[in-house]
Amino acid sequence: MHHRVFVYGTLLRGEVNHHLLRGARFLGPHRTAPCFTLFLLGAYPGAVRAGGTALAGEVYRLGTSALARLDQLEEYPSLYARRSLPTPYGRAWVYLYRGRLRDRAVLPGGDWRALVADPYSCRAAGVRHTRDPKNRPRRAAASGALRAASGALRTDVVTEIPGTLSLSLSLSLSLS
Repeated sequence: MHHRVFVYGTLLRGEVNHHLLRGARFLGPHRTAPCFTLFLLGAYPGAVRAGGTALAGEVYRLGTSALARLDQLEEYPSLYARRSLPTPYGRAWVYLYRGRLRDRAVLPGGDWRALVADPYSCRAAGVRHTRDPKNRPRRAAASGALRAASGALRTDVVTEIPGTLSLSLSLSLSLS
């Protein structure tokens, strides 16, 4: 069985979770009707069906096993709900955020890529290189590998700009 899904965040081409769409067929870009609000939830966005913003994203055709991978990433049905929406390629699933929105920043243009593409945004720099923290299997594997490492990790960074200033940063991480 085949499904269509509309993605608007870390599943977009070139983003950190796009690998979960391996084997899916890219159908094309799509901008939804202006009936959503897009929130910044840390390293990933979450859309809710309320507001007047159109979401920018992509539509894919995928199989049931790929949809199950997306369900796992999105923690469906507890953190995200799956709803159907019209696209030029036929109706497609979209994941809508169900969590707390208090104190969450709104991305007014509905375009995740506009945030992460801004070369001058400190927030974008952090987001561009952060794997989605909801991806528990990877997070668990990474923390297990860190716990297995012995001793402490220490790194020193010194940056000098001739004739101006010197910046020194020291970071220590002790694993127990």
